[in-house]
Amino acid sequence: MVEKPEFKEIIEPKLTDLSKNFDELETSTKEKGALLFDAKREVIVQQSVDDIDSWMDDLEKQIINTDTGNDLTSVNILMQKQQIIQTQMAVKARQVEELDKQTDVLTKTAPSDVVEPIVEKKTAVNARFEKIKAPLLERQRQLEKKKEAFQFRRDVEDEKLWIDEKMPLAESAEYGNSLFNVHVLKKKHQSLNTEIDNHEPRIMTICNNGQKLIDEGHEDAGSYADLISQLTQKWQELKDAIENRHRQLDQSEKVQQYFFDAAEAESWMSEQELYMMVEDRGKDETSAQNLMKKHESLEQSVEDYADTIRQLGETARQLTTEQHAYSDQVSVKQSQLDKLYAGLKDLAGERRARLDEALQLFMLSREVDDLEQWITDREVVAGSHELGQDYDHITLLWERFNEFAQETATVGSERVAKANGIADDLIHAGHSDSATIAEWKDGLNESWQDLLELIETRKAMLAASRELHKFFHDCKDVLGRINEKQHGVSEELGRDAGVVSALQRKHQNFIQDLMTLHSQVQQIQEESSKLQAAYAGEKAREITNREHEVLNAWAHLQGMCEERRGKLADTGDLFKFFNLVRMLMLWMEDLVRQMNTSEKPRDVSGVELLMNNHQSLKAEIDTREDNFSACLALGKELLSRNHYASADIKDRLLQLTNSRNALLHRWEERWENLQLRAIGSDSGSDSGLESGSDSGSVSGSVSGSDSGSVSGSDSGSDSGSDSGSDSGLESGLESGLDSGSDSGSDSGRTPDRTSDRTLDRTPDRTLDRTPDRTPDRTPNRAPDRTPDRTPD
Repeated sequence: MVEKPEFKEIIEPKLTDLSKNFDELETSTKEKGALLFDAKREVIVQQSVDDIDSWMDDLEKQIINTDTGNDLTSVNILMQKQQIIQTQMAVKARQVEELDKQTDVLTKTAPSDVVEPIVEKKTAVNARFEKIKAPLLERQRQLEKKKEAFQFRRDVEDEKLWIDEKMPLAESAEYGNSLFNVHVLKKKHQSLNTEIDNHEPRIMTICNNGQKLIDEGHEDAGSYADLISQLTQKWQELKDAIENRHRQLDQSEKVQQYFFDAAEAESWMSEQELYMMVEDRGKDETSAQNLMKKHESLEQSVEDYADTIRQLGETARQLTTEQHAYSDQVSVKQSQLDKLYAGLKDLAGERRARLDEALQLFMLSREVDDLEQWITDREVVAGSHELGQDYDHITLLWERFNEFAQETATVGSERVAKANGIADDLIHAGHSDSATIAEWKDGLNESWQDLLELIETRKAMLAASRELHKFFHDCKDVLGRINEKQHGVSEELGRDAGVVSALQRKHQNFIQDLMTLHSQVQQIQEESSKLQAAYAGEKAREITNREHEVLNAWAHLQGMCEERRGKLADTGDLFKFFNLVRMLMLWMEDLVRQMNTSEKPRDVSGVELLMNNHQSLKAEIDTREDNFSACLALGKELLSRNHYASADIKDRLLQLTNSRNALLHRWEERWENLQLRAIGSDSGSDSGLESGSDSGSVSGSVSGSDSGSVSGSDSGSDSGSDSGSDSGLESGLESGLDSGSDSGSDSGRTPDRTSDRTLDRTPDRTLDRTPDRTPDRTPNRAPDRTPDRTPD
């Protein structure tokens, strides 16, 4: 229905009907059986009573037999038979009880005449049944005693046999020749020991049973005591043998465990020896470091394994002390282990030494490679051909390269020395790759020396280029300073002697400042000669051209300074000349004024006094003759030098000459007049003569002075301007003097006008010829001559 629920409605009614019919059948069957039993009850009871009675007859016959057996087997058979009888008695007892019940039912249902015989017979059976129980129980007890006695003997014999069977195992001399065998034997022995321990309660039970028999006063109590003693003795021997074997197996286990551990140690150390004997030292520093780490772990394992070797040694000493049968073998094995462990440690040390050498070699290789790469990088910088574009650039390159060279020398020397020290230490320590290390060292030192040589070459190139660019820079700087000095040469000539003197001092200082510049020019010449010796071709021509530019500029500056010095000297002489002329003109004006303003004499003594005074004027004029000569010489010298103010100088010279001639002429006139006065003082015509003389002298002076001045100036100026030589000036002066001496009217006023005109005109023209250009060209060229030619 679970699988096909669609048939549930069909099947369930059928099942219900089937169950109901079965219940009805069972009920009717029971009822029918009960009816049939009731119908046959009398017969059944009669038959049951007869069966029990016949059975008791047979049982009485068996009870009468007194045979209780002569061995355990027969007793057991009898006991089995007795057990069967007891079982049958139990069955018959239940049948008797059932008969009682059936008899009671018959008494109620059947007629009395029928029931009474059955009841009497049943009563007799019951009496016999009760009577037979006591003999059965007695026989049961006898058989049980017999069985206990025989069973005790049998158990003792069995236990002896069992002990004898186990004794060879307990006394076995096989203790195993390997740890596995020992463990197998120990397991077997443990099983045997467990079996014996488990069997001991049975031995105790058997002994207790025998003692019970003895205590019950059995007829064979003496033999039972002997059996108990024998069994106990044999059991103790077995236990002693088991204990002894246990100790022997323990000792054998210790020995075999030692041998096993020793074999394991030998195997482990042999395996480690294989690792230690490997020649692989790695291909690079990383692999060498990894191998070193592995070796360190192996070394640590070897060091830790010393505890195992030590424990094996203690075990060996203990076994030797206990004088075990294998003590000699243990001692030999332990010595072998000690030698093998010592050899393993030696191999570990050798392996570490090889790995240390390899690691040091790879570290040195890395250091050398890094250093060579560093040297290569430095060589790229040191091998540069950049020589700078100008002095500042080359100076920057030179300074940076000096720093680079210093840093390279410091760092490189330290690193190379360190690498060489490591290489030397390895070589002196007897490194296996000493040849390779020496080759690396030589290559490194060669590369380092090449770098140093390259640096020195680069330094020399930069120094040479710096010298060249410095030469060009110095030339440019000196040219700049020369041009600055050229622009600093002033064109100012001064307005008077004091200004000229100041300008000359200033120019002298300017010249002194040029001494430093002169030393620089000389230094450029020296550097040029050095560089020309070092260079050729285009560079040499460029060096020569720069030097010529500087020398030409210097020569030009020197020319300008010399010209400036000459102009200042000429200006100083000019103002000196003008001062001399001015002082002489003023002096002559003063004399003319004195001669023109003298008092009229009234008598001879007054005339004589005037003549004496006039003669003193003559002496003063003669005294001033040197001044006139110096002034004229100075003027002529200035003209001979082609002075820039030659026209003014010529004018002043003519003026001075004319004024001097006029002065002399006036003195002559005055002297003649005084002589005439002295001669005609008595005639009384002094006044007429004086007035005639005065008018004549004045007109002559004026005419002479004017004509001399004009003609002299014109002729001198014209001749000077036309010819540009001293001959024109001299001719002008001579013509002026001649004209001045021949004219004899108004000479007294001419010097005044001439002097005034000269004084008023000369400074103006001189100042007009020196414009304000001095600040632009301040330096002077003739500092040495200025103080000598400057008027006080």
